[in-house]
Amino acid sequence: MTVKVALIGAGAMGGAIGTRLAQTGNQVHVFDLDSGRVTELVSHGAIAAKTAAAAAAASDYVITSLNAPHIVDIAVFGKDGVTTGAKPGTLIIDMSSIDPDATKTLAAKAIERGLRWVDSPLSGGAPKALIGELTLMAGGDAADVTDAHNVLQHVASNYTHMGPVGAGQTTKLINQVLCGLNFLAVAEATQLALDAGVDAAKIPTALKGGRADSAILQEYMPRYVAKDYRRTGRIDNMVKDLNGAQDLARRTNTAMPMTAICAEVHRLLTAAGLGGEDQAALMEYFKGPEELPQ
Repeated sequence: MTVKVALIGAGAMGGAIGTRLAQTGNQVHVFDLDSGRVTELVSHGAIAAKTAAAAAAASDYVITSLNAPHIVDIAVFGKDGVTTGAKPGTLIIDMSSIDPDATKTLAAKAIERGLRWVDSPLSGGAPKALIGELTLMAGGDAADVTDAHNVLQHVASNYTHMGPVGAGQTTKLINQVLCGLNFLAVAEATQLALDAGVDAAKIPTALKGGRADSAILQEYMPRYVAKDYRRTGRIDNMVKDLNGAQDLARRTNTAMPMTAICAEVHRLLTAAGLGGEDQAALMEYFKGPEELPQ
């Protein structure tokens, strides 16, 4: 099914989503404050919009892919925002990774204005978006989540309704805890292999199919060994998500000692100027604090 969709936010993740939607025959109206990002998406078949309102006015669905709740709030409800141009009943699909409580507040504001809201954060990163194999966890009314699939089927191979608004964001925080711990565990194991003189590049093959196997092991141990820091994600985005998980843990009185350690390692690297680097740069942690960038 071909759809008309507004894309608000064309960064690394939003750009990949928009590219995939355009390449699968959908009409994508894109707005981003960075005109270079818009130009890049236009080269893949999207249509540039001068404002978020204009993008929404030309579309039946709106996807937001932004970095923080206050940015989503401004993009949707601010001057020339989505609500200024969106038709009544328009479905907003927020694919940002933000706090579940903030999501509930944003959704309530949208509903007051006659719009609908589904939170559908993702796992898989830009590479999976480009081939339509994202994993999506959705929160919202069942009918709205089903309707959102008319758009999201083009970018996702796994789409699960987790519950009411906010449930998708809660699931994403759980996903990020698992990913963050796995990234760090694989980096630590890689360093041990290197220090012990084992050919670490062979370990993913040796462990494939065993209990220690994972997608992160298969993708990232070779990158750790090669110091391949090509960016598909950002360390500082992981800090944001682990902060969110820790905030949720405080509200639910959940003990998460391993997450605390993982978050501190990510914060250390961010403080050392590596926040904009890919998770592969976790290997820099094992140089020791005295060798990190200052």
